[in-house]
Amino acid sequence: MDCFYAAIEVRDDPSLSGKPVGVGGSSGRGVLTTANYEARKYGCHSAMPVFKARQLCPDIVLTPVRFEVYREVSAEVRGIFARYTDLVQPLSLDEAYLDMSHRKESGAALAQEIRSTIFRETGLTASAGIAPNKMIAKVASDWNKPNGQLEVRPEEVDGFMKGLRVGKLQGVGKRGQETLAKMGVETCGDLQQFSKIELVKTLNRWGLELYERCRGRDERAVSVDGVRKSLSKELTFQENIDDFDWLLTVLRSLREEVAEAVEAYDDQEVKSRVVKLKFEDFTQTTAEKAGGVVGDEVYEELLRLAWSRGEGKAVRLLGAGVKFAGEEDQMDLL
Repeated sequence: MDCFYAAIEVRDDPSLSGKPVGVGGSSGRGVLTTANYEARKYGCHSAMPVFKARQLCPDIVLTPVRFEVYREVSAEVRGIFARYTDLVQPLSLDEAYLDMSHRKESGAALAQEIRSTIFRETGLTASAGIAPNKMIAKVASDWNKPNGQLEVRPEEVDGFMKGLRVGKLQGVGKRGQETLAKMGVETCGDLQQFSKIELVKTLNRWGLELYERCRGRDERAVSVDGVRKSLSKELTFQENIDDFDWLLTVLRSLREEVAEAVEAYDDQEVKSRVVKLKFEDFTQTTAEKAGGVVGDEVYEELLRLAWSRGEGKAVRLLGAGVKFAGEEDQMDLL
């Protein structure tokens, strides 16, 4: 979905049409949960402090977060998906993988039909990526946003990947691009010139992941699981953060989203609370505490513990979540 939360706010309040809109962070010390495309033109983005968003875009309109409404619309969209396939893997309220390999129609035609149906029934636009695997489909889904789609056919994968900038790969942020640029790497084609041994020696485990990703390889199936193992919200920062107080402010926003989402799973018992940090060197740590109360105090305690393990390193990703009783420790993104 395109700017899902903000798009719903504009849909429900037509007076906001054409105006820069930020969702969340109504208080001066808060952070934006998301911003629409008009606000993004000024540089506003998720996890940005409200005061900075106002500096960049004095006319930005801030609206409160309405998770109950977002969940209702998300359920509508998933209902549309279900008309086309039972193989749906939700990634969040506004994103999902659909396996269409059993359908006779072309993937591009199906994506166009689904997108048209979503707009007709919800008044919201969606973008899509159509490809032989999940990784490339994800990359393609961002290609023609908003309200567009891109298909990468099997015979086009090699050419598509060779010309793809490494920054488009999941997990390659600003700092990662800088690291790869020092190696003379700008595109996946450049990265393919390095052997697996060279990449692992230089970039450790991340190098092994990049070796596969830059070639467009992804064997993951669309996973359909009726029981949620866990639930979390993660945010990758545009710039690495070395300010604990700022991380704490963002964590509180993430924690609120998690708490709202947990209410939709009232038939499952929360067994533990979790905070995840990924540092500037791509090492990561997870701090976890047993209990079912999704409160600020617990998450602050977990953040302090995880932060201490970084020994002063800046943070590129922050996550907050819960694990449900009786399930494995695998975390699914909210």
